[in-house]
Amino acid sequence: MSRNTILSKKTYLYLTEFFAGMSVMAVELGASRLLAPYFSSSQIVWTIIIGTIMIAMALGNIYGGRKADKDPNPDKLYRRILIAAIWIAAIPVLGKYIILGISALLIFTVSNQFLIIAAFAACMVIFVYPLFLLGTVTPSLAKYTVDSLDDNGRIVGTLGAFNTVGSILGTFLPTFVTIPAVGTAITFLIFAGILLVLAVIYFISEKKTGKKVPVTIAVFLVCCILGHESSFAFWETNLTYEGESIYNYLQVKEDRERVILSTNVLFGVQSVFKKDKSLSGLYYDYAMAAPYMSGVKEKEQVDILILGMGTGTYATQCRRYFDNVNLEGVEIDQKITNLAGEYFSLPPEVKVTTYDGRAYLNTVQEKYDVIMVDAYQDITIPFQMSSVEFFTLVREHLKEDGVMIVNMNMHSSGEGTINGYLSDTIAAVFDNIYTVNVGRTTNRELFASQSRTMQDTFWKNVEKETNQQLADMMKLVGNSLERYVPGDYRMTDDKAPVELLGIQVIDELIQAEVSYYRGIYEREGLSGLLEELVP
Repeated sequence: MSRNTILSKKTYLYLTEFFAGMSVMAVELGASRLLAPYFSSSQIVWTIIIGTIMIAMALGNIYGGRKADKDPNPDKLYRRILIAAIWIAAIPVLGKYIILGISALLIFTVSNQFLIIAAFAACMVIFVYPLFLLGTVTPSLAKYTVDSLDDNGRIVGTLGAFNTVGSILGTFLPTFVTIPAVGTAITFLIFAGILLVLAVIYFISEKKTGKKVPVTIAVFLVCCILGHESSFAFWETNLTYEGESIYNYLQVKEDRERVILSTNVLFGVQSVFKKDKSLSGLYYDYAMAAPYMSGVKEKEQVDILILGMGTGTYATQCRRYFDNVNLEGVEIDQKITNLAGEYFSLPPEVKVTTYDGRAYLNTVQEKYDVIMVDAYQDITIPFQMSSVEFFTLVREHLKEDGVMIVNMNMHSSGEGTINGYLSDTIAAVFDNIYTVNVGRTTNRELFASQSRTMQDTFWKNVEKETNQQLADMMKLVGNSLERYVPGDYRMTDDKAPVELLGIQVIDELIQAEVSYYRGIYEREGLSGLLEELVP
C-alpha cells in the first residue's frame, strides 16, 4: 500500500466507499424510474428492484472479499469500478430496448404473472452486473485499509459510515434534484461519470492509464451523446410532451380531436380532453351522474371535490355543463397540474392543491356534495386510499345527501377481484351503492351515498336537463346502474393487497390483447407475426 501514494493516507479509499454507496442508491432509484413507464411504480416493482439489487450486492460482497484476500491489488478494484461506470452509462442508451425486447419475448411465452416476470428479467439483465461490481467495493476496501487488528473495528466502522452517508445522498439527490431537473437518463450519466472520475483519478495517479482509461472515457462520451435525450417511448414520433416528475413518467400526445396524458408507455391512459368540448365518451361522462344524484338542478351551489385531479377533464366538463358548481381538486403531482393548464384547458380559477388526497381530507373541515376519487392508475393503487378508514373519512366530508364517485379503472367483478374488494370495502362504510361499467373501456364507476333517495334524485334532476346530449348520456347511465350487493371482503390500513389484486387484472387484460397475435405466432411463426405487425 505504501507505493500507492493516493491511497497511502486512506482518504481516497473512504471517498471511494462514499461515492460507491451513493451510486448504488442512485442506480436503484433510477431503476424504478426506468421500469415504471413500462411496468408501473407499484410496490411489486419496487420489491423486484430491491430484491434484485440485494442479490447483486450480496454476490459482489462475497466475490470482492475472496478476490481481495487472494490478490490485494487496488488496480483490480478500480478496474471493476470503471466497468461499472460504463455499464451504468450505457443504461440510458440500451435499457429501453432491453426492456421491450424481454417484454416482446415473454408476452408470447408467459401465460400469467407477465408483469412480474418481465420486470424481474429486465432488472436482472440491466442492473445485476454493475451492482455486483459495486458490491465488491466494501470488502476490497476493508482489506486495503485494515493494517492491524488494533484498529480494524474503527476503520471498518468509518468505511461503513462513509458508505451510509453516501447512500443517503444517493437517495435524496436523484429523487429531489437530478430526476426532476434533468431526467432519468442524465441521472444515470451523472453517477456513472462520478464513478468514472473516481477510477480515472486513481489510474492517473498511479501512472497506469494504459489504453483502458482513454477507451473508457471515449465510450462514456458516446453514451452521453446517444443517451442524454433518451425517450422512453422512442417509437412515438408525434409526442407533444415527454418528461418526468418526482412521481411519474409523463407523456402528452394529441391528434385533431383529442389530447391524451399517459403515465405508462405500454398500457393505460390517464386523461383525455376533447378539443371540440363535447362529451368524451369515457368515464368522465358516466361520473357526471354524481352531481345529478346530489341534486345539481335543485341547489343554488354544488360543491365538488376531486381527489386525483389529474389534468382536470372531469372538472372542465362539470364547469361546462353546470353553472352552479364550486370545484376544488387535489393532485399530488404538481407537474401534472402544470400540464393541465398548458395542454388540457383547465380553467385557472379552479383551485388545485398539491397534496395527497387522504392527507388533504385530514386537514380540511369542509363538506361537499360530491367527492370524486380518481387516484387509481393501472396497478398503482394507493392502499391508503382504498381502505375502510379512507372511505370513512370521505363519508365524513360529504353532506347529508352527498355522493362519492369512485373510478375503478379495471373491469373485474366477483369475489376476490380488485373491484370486488374495493366495492365490499366501500359497502362497509356506505349504505347505498350503485355500479356501472363504462362502455368500450376497462373502467367501472361506483356511486355511494348515505341517502336512500340518491337514485330518485338522479332521475328527477335528469328530467330538468335541457342539454339533450347530456340528458341522453345520463339516461344511458341511469338505465345501466346496478345496485351493488356486498360480499365479505374488506381492505383496511393494516391489510390492503391492492397490487397483487390489480396485477391479476392486468394479466388478464394483457392476455386478452395478445391472444390474437399469439394465435398468429403459433400458426405461422415469427414470419407470419412480422407480416401482421409490419404494414
